Amino acid sequence: MRDFWQWCDQQLQRDDLEPRHPLRQAAEYALKRQRSLEVFLSDPDVPIDTNHLERGLRCIPMGRRNWLFCWSEIGAEHVSILQSLLTTCRLHGADPYTYLVDVLQSVAIHPASRVDELTPRRWKALFADAPLRSDMEH
Repeated sequence: MRDFWQWCDQQLQRDDLEPRHPLRQAAEYALKRQRSLEVFLSDPDVPIDTNHLERGLRCIPMGRRNWLFCWSEIGAEHVSILQSLLTTCRLHGADPYTYLVDVLQSVAIHPASRVDELTPRRWKALFADAPLRSDMEH
């Protein structure tokens, strides 16, 4: 990685690359985000790419016609929040339906100071073994 960052610096020192040259812009982009781009080196749980996230969110553009009828910006924002929650559940291996049924029933009695426990990742570790069930389930 040190060699890569050094190479990026060298590209910025070149006189033959104008400010709008794509290589110069790419090197500047990378250097501005150096810390973020190196996170995966210090934390083995952070993947080197975001392909898994992009695959998880793919259903959003696939259902674009459905989102046209949210009726308002607030409606569209709520749809995006719900889609993000469902995708996060899938990424953490939590069943989205079970998660939503449990969280929607327990959110009113759950302490606000521990709301982070209701995020899909924490919920799976703490509550997935004995979730609340809906009366409407078969």
